[in-house]
Amino acid sequence: MDISVVIPLFNEEESLPELCDWISRVVTAEQLTYEIILVDDGSNDGSWMVIKQLHDRNSNVKGIKFQRNYGKSAALNEGFHAAQGDVVITMDADLQDSPDEIPELFRMIREEGYDLVSGWKKKRYDNTLTKNIPSKFFNAVTRSVSSVRLHDFNCGLKAYRQKVVKSIEVYGEMHRYIPVIAKWAGFRKIGEKVVEHRPRKYGVTKFGWERFVNGFLDLLSITFVGKFSKKPMHFFGLWGTLFFLIGLGFSGYLVVSKLIDYSYAITSRPGFYIALTSLIVGAQMFLTGFLAELISRNAPGRNAYLIENKTGF
Repeated sequence: MDISVVIPLFNEEESLPELCDWISRVVTAEQLTYEIILVDDGSNDGSWMVIKQLHDRNSNVKGIKFQRNYGKSAALNEGFHAAQGDVVITMDADLQDSPDEIPELFRMIREEGYDLVSGWKKKRYDNTLTKNIPSKFFNAVTRSVSSVRLHDFNCGLKAYRQKVVKSIEVYGEMHRYIPVIAKWAGFRKIGEKVVEHRPRKYGVTKFGWERFVNGFLDLLSITFVGKFSKKPMHFFGLWGTLFFLIGLGFSGYLVVSKLIDYSYAITSRPGFYIALTSLIVGAQMFLTGFLAELISRNAPGRNAYLIENKTGF
């Protein structure tokens, strides 16, 4: 199979028929074999019924349904597991991503040898205050931290070589940082393509202000995991040693001061509490590092989460 199009969705019953028909026209015109995998992330409207109807009309349309809302990352991860195409395309279900971009994305993966190509919505129709400005900030921070030179990490329209999606796990809210995850998994050829951003035609956005806090916390998490998941002692050991040396330094100073002047109690000095706290924190970080090393070296490959009560065809 040439292409798998993975589409996570939540309450998008109105846009699905138009989107699937548009994708089918584009890939059929290019004479490509394809499948469309619609991952219903616990919708409470008629989305699943629409998916069933689309499958009855076109067997290339396949569906996965969660019994509750797990989030976009979980939906993408399940879609990646199910995908059979040599090239995997992801896009949002709200018709703001154009299927007309698919042939060029496919060509960049197949002919130019990219592992991953991310869309860049250079001209956006979103609210500048609530979306554009925060997105520019997070994109700049992510570029700085990860050294992945993309303008729009969170663009839903992306293309992947199949090996990439089968080699990574996406969980939590990590869908924003898939290019970073792919890079740290060893896939270095990551490209970018300017894509069309269309105004929303149906429904309302499903993301609120909480995505900014979650995005920042996930960036910290993925940075730590990417750098230290296989060598946690390098992080905890460094900071544990630093705190322990600070504690020893203050302890030595207090001992020397006591030998010079017996008239004061060591416990009455602020340095005593600094020394005590630093020694305890240093020892705890060392122990944390040792435990993390044991877990890291003995843990088999894991699933980030278990999706229960899902159905599909």
